[in-house]
Amino acid sequence: MSAIVIENVSKTFTTKDGSVEALKNVSISIEKGDIFGIIGMSGAGKSTLVRCINFLEIPTEGRVLIEGKSLSEYSERELRKERENIGMIFQHFNLLMQKNVLENVCFPLYIQGKKRSEARKRAAELLEIVGLSDKQKAYPAQLSGGQKQRVAIARALATNPKILLCDEATSALDPQTTSSILALLKEINEKFHITIVIITHQMSVVREICTHVAILKEGVVREQGTVEDIFSQPKSDVAKELILTDRGSDVDDQAPKVQDEILGGEKIRIVYSENSAFEPVIANMILTFKEPVNILRADTKNVGGVAKGEMILQFMQGSQDVAAMKEYLLERGLTVGEVD
Repeated sequence: MSAIVIENVSKTFTTKDGSVEALKNVSISIEKGDIFGIIGMSGAGKSTLVRCINFLEIPTEGRVLIEGKSLSEYSERELRKERENIGMIFQHFNLLMQKNVLENVCFPLYIQGKKRSEARKRAAELLEIVGLSDKQKAYPAQLSGGQKQRVAIARALATNPKILLCDEATSALDPQTTSSILALLKEINEKFHITIVIITHQMSVVREICTHVAILKEGVVREQGTVEDIFSQPKSDVAKELILTDRGSDVDDQAPKVQDEILGGEKIRIVYSENSAFEPVIANMILTFKEPVNILRADTKNVGGVAKGEMILQFMQGSQDVAAMKEYLLERGLTVGEVD
């Protein structure tokens, strides 16, 4: 049974200027223990979708099922109880500024009616898990952004949730801190088998931590599948755009970027892994076909813990050997895709 099933969900908001369709017939299935990415640019409907997952927003149409049961079947009281199984962390942390770190983590336990001593013991255990045992008495204003997010993660885990929703949880952080938070989330996923949903506009976040991804644009799922498949062979225009503009923290600032087009011919994107990089393929191709090839970009990216090389190549304008050169690359285990 899937942890989360989003079934034909649509959400329409009524504003003074008329109706706005934030989500349009969205269907996604997320398996137990998965780290699932939902990605799209601003206005794609990501935050509305994540709020529909825990019914902070009620879908206009469709159903959301958590472990097989539709949230619409719960009473208000049952729904509040079910939300204890769905933790959430946010871009701006949402900590209680007047409370110290320990009390911030205790807060959801107090709401559950836990005794103070029991809540504080549980909070201390969670702060050790997120690496902040020495910050129990500190206040949020005394913490860095990464430390604040670690407190927020500890607080979200306080009620032993089965699902953790992360709404742009790393958008306010620098690349190095982002990587450390993602590593922590991955560790939590593996240790506690919590299903994690990552809402983001950053392809680098999806690449680094997610196993599956759904790509939203204008409230519609344009593409979904494994991160590796979509990175290697994106089909939708929005997926191609997100990948081609992806400059993650694992890419050196000095890595080659797209250069001016100097040959004017067809462009392709090739992707290769360690298993398909035993020979200097591009150099050998140039020698074989006796045609120059312009390398517009070349770098290496981390896709689910596996190094994937990526190049944008441009052939000579009017070349008669483009099809043969593409076939040459495919025969050597490289993934070849078009670039608009």
